[in-house]
Amino acid sequence: MQANGGMFAAAQELMASRGIDAWLVHDFRGSNPTLRALLGTIGSTTRRVTMIIPARGEPRVLCHELDHLALEAAVRRGIGVERHVTWPEREAWLDRALSGLKRVAMEYSPRCELPVVGIVDAGTVESVRARGVEVVSSADVLQATVAVWSAAAVEEHARASRLVGATRDAVFNMMRQRLRTGQRVLEHEAAEFVRSRFKADGLEWPDGPIVAVDAHTADPHYEPGADNPTPIVPGSWVMLDLWARVPGERHIFSDITWMAYAGERPGDEHLRVFETVKRARDAALRAAQEGWAARREVEGWQLDRAAREQIDGAGYGAHVLHRTGHSLSPGPKVHGLGMNLDDLETHDTRRMLPGIGFTIEPGVYIKGRFGCRSEINVHVDPAKGPVVTCDVQNELVRLA
Repeated sequence: MQANGGMFAAAQELMASRGIDAWLVHDFRGSNPTLRALLGTIGSTTRRVTMIIPARGEPRVLCHELDHLALEAAVRRGIGVERHVTWPEREAWLDRALSGLKRVAMEYSPRCELPVVGIVDAGTVESVRARGVEVVSSADVLQATVAVWSAAAVEEHARASRLVGATRDAVFNMMRQRLRTGQRVLEHEAAEFVRSRFKADGLEWPDGPIVAVDAHTADPHYEPGADNPTPIVPGSWVMLDLWARVPGERHIFSDITWMAYAGERPGDEHLRVFETVKRARDAALRAAQEGWAARREVEGWQLDRAAREQIDGAGYGAHVLHRTGHSLSPGPKVHGLGMNLDDLETHDTRRMLPGIGFTIEPGVYIKGRFGCRSEINVHVDPAKGPVVTCDVQNELVRLA
C-alpha cells in the first residue's frame, strides 16, 4: 500500500482501539465524499463503489466493470480494485468481505444526529446488518483520517491566514479613509474589494464575503449585493466575515469574522454584546486547551456549551442562531468533515482528535437591530494541542 498509507494506518489504529473490525465505505454516483477523500482524485463513477478497510490488513475496493477506468489512479497507488458485473457477484463479494466480522463502521449516524456523517442509505445499512454484522458510526474514524491536516496543509493555512488578515486590515483601512474624506462606501463595494484582494493574492474562495451593516449584522448569512446598496456611514456597526485558502483541496480555509464601528464609541448594548461574544469565544478555546492539557476526552458539544454558558449568563441566549463552530478540514467546502462545536443544531459527540481543525465563532443576533460574531481558527497540533492559527480580535476596530 503506497499513497494514503498514513491515512489508512490512522483509521486502523483508531478502529483497533474501539473494537471495530473494519470500515466499509459505500458510494453511489459520488454520494459519499469520504471515498474520494480516501482515494484521492478519481473519475466519475456511474454505479456503486464499495471500499473496505480492515482493522488489520490491506484495503480493497469493488467497482462495476464499467467504472474501473475511474479507479485506475487507485490501482497505480497499490490499492486492490476488484470488478463485478452482476448483482449476485457484488453480493458474494460483500459476503466474503464481511465474513467473520462483528462490528463495521459506516457513514451512518444513529437517528441521524450528525447529518454530515449520515450519508449511507438505510437499505445499504440493512444489507450489512442482515449478514449479522453490527453497524456503528464512522464519525471519529472518518475525522481521524480525512479531516486531519497534513504538514503542508498546516503551512499553507498559515500563509492563507496571513493573507486573509492583511485583506481584513486593508478593507477596514479603505472604509476608514473613505469615511474620513466624506466618500460613500457600500457593503457590496467593500465585498468586491475583498474579492479583488483575494484574486491578486492567488487565493480561492467559493462565495462571500459577508460585509454587513447595522440590522444586516443580525442575519448570520447575510449576502451584500448591488440590488440592495447599503452604505456604511458614521455611526455604522459593521460585520466582516471572510474566508479563503491557497488553492488545492488538501489545503485549509482561513475563516474569520471581525467587528468594527464607524465612530469613536458605540452604544452600551453593542459593547456588552461584543464583550459577551469575546468571553464566549475565549471560554470555548480555554475548555479545549485545558481538556487537552489534562488529557481528558473533549467532544464538540462540550465546547459549544462552554461558549453558550457565557452567552446565556449574560442574558442573550435567546439570540443565538447557530452552533459555536464548524470543522475546518481538507476538501471542497469551507465547513469540513470533522467535529463541529455544536450542542444547538445537533449534539456532536465526535472527539477533538489530534490533527483536526475547527472554527470558534459564537454569535449573538438581535433580530431587526444588530448582531455580533467573533471567529477564530484552531488547529489541534498533535504535540501542542489546540493552537489558534489567526489573529484574535480583542478590541473593536474603529473606523473613525
